[in-house]
Amino acid sequence: MKNDVEKIKLSDVNLKNLNFKVIKGLYFEYKEVINYLVFGGLSTVVNFVSYFIFARIVSIEEVTSSGLSWFCAVLFAYITNKLFVFESKTNNKKDFFKEIVYFFACRVLSGILCDVGTFALMINVFGINDIIAKIVTQIMVIILNYVFSKVIIFKKK
Repeated sequence: MKNDVEKIKLSDVNLKNLNFKVIKGLYFEYKEVINYLVFGGLSTVVNFVSYFIFARIVSIEEVTSSGLSWFCAVLFAYITNKLFVFESKTNNKKDFFKEIVYFFACRVLSGILCDVGTFALMINVFGINDIIAKIVTQIMVIILNYVFSKVIIFKKK
């Protein structure tokens, strides 16, 4: 552990004694999840900014721009998840290629299952409000992508 920081569980925190050492301890206890959420948020920013660049500045058709921005966001997510969230080390080109292919494949799968499939089911079959459905499916995507990353893509050897 860096700088002899003691990991602290959330249940052990007394808000009256909250200080930098406690916050740092909480961070190291929940580092993977915190980093996953932070870099996931940044991936969303990458998606929107790259969409704006492709669609508005470069004048690429909207659907193509959306696909390109999705690719940029997933590539950004792969790099940040590999380096900062799961701290994955690949020893050769074969392992690296396998890891990145799994990452993209899992992102496509979660997109089909949740972003498209579950969203369509919630709206067309159950008549749920589109905004509520979008929020629910995005939470599902975040959880599913984390599980895919932890269990399949960046699993510890």
